[in-house]
Amino acid sequence: MSKQKIRVLIVDDSALVRQTLSEILSSVPGIEVIGTAGDPFIAAERMRQQAPDVITLDIEMPRMDGLTFLRKIMSQQPIPVVVCSSLAEDGAQTTLKALEYGAVDIITKPRVGSKQFLEESRVMLCQAVKAAAAARLRTLSPQHLVEPKLTADAILSRGTGAMLKTTEKVVVVGASTGGTEALRALLEVLPPDSPGIVIVQHMPEMFTRAFANRLDSLCQISVKEAESNDTVFRGRALIAPGNHHMLLKRSGARYYVEIKDGPLVSRHRPSVDVLFRSAARYVGRNAVGVIMTGMGDDGARGMLEMKQAGAVTIAQDEETSVVFGMPNEAIKRDAVDEILPLDAIAGSVLRHAQ
Repeated sequence: MSKQKIRVLIVDDSALVRQTLSEILSSVPGIEVIGTAGDPFIAAERMRQQAPDVITLDIEMPRMDGLTFLRKIMSQQPIPVVVCSSLAEDGAQTTLKALEYGAVDIITKPRVGSKQFLEESRVMLCQAVKAAAAARLRTLSPQHLVEPKLTADAILSRGTGAMLKTTEKVVVVGASTGGTEALRALLEVLPPDSPGIVIVQHMPEMFTRAFANRLDSLCQISVKEAESNDTVFRGRALIAPGNHHMLLKRSGARYYVEIKDGPLVSRHRPSVDVLFRSAARYVGRNAVGVIMTGMGDDGARGMLEMKQAGAVTIAQDEETSVVFGMPNEAIKRDAVDEILPLDAIAGSVLRHAQ
């Protein structure tokens, strides 16, 4: 992007939330809050006065709900939208519809808490706005409308190579901005006997379970939000729960996952780097790694470790990525064997997993 500041419009019915978001974003070089609005009608007037580069949008608001406003934006004047939602499991399915309607990302509203929580909220909010500003917006087809920066050393220290003698392949996938629909496109076409898959998608707590349930209803394989000690086996995909890191482990011939707390790694929790490093250590050349659309460089280091351990590594190409940041960073580190469009990734995964 150019050096021009990212212009943000904040839309939320809570004056406190508007003030908090405004203060956080205004404190970041390169971001300018050009206005706030208590409902979509006021927001529309603000947009007529000055067009924003990014909108942060609440879902539950008076006069017009956020989903209706989002659909109007994307059909009339497409602008990158980051949904800023309360941390409520009951509303997760509704909020996930925003991604189907064209929102770039979902974040949780900052709330009163510890200094660490507020700092992590600031990091994730600013990362989401920057990713949205860089996103490649698409018109979705009707059938789809349904900075502290730690490395993986903070969670999983470097270790020796993986045990190599096993017949089972494991696929590990990392994605961020734009990844929810990309993952749907990948998993929907996989047959029921596909190799076990372990996924980190940057997404807030509570929403990952609803996301996994949605995919489970659409795919031939089963999809679930991961729990510690879940076994990785054919025909199932495990998705890391929001706000927790996920590691692959091995006991004899059995692969399983471990869910862990810990600091943000590469600005994220769950972190793709943490998953990929564990795959390098415990799966080695029996792993197939896939890095998909997303902002930043989470996963690039871990993918390089996977390649060095003998794994096959695949990156989504620029043309089909909403944001080419994560795949591009892995490519620049020479961590990638194949660069493929989204619709070719499943076939490559199945070939390498045979």
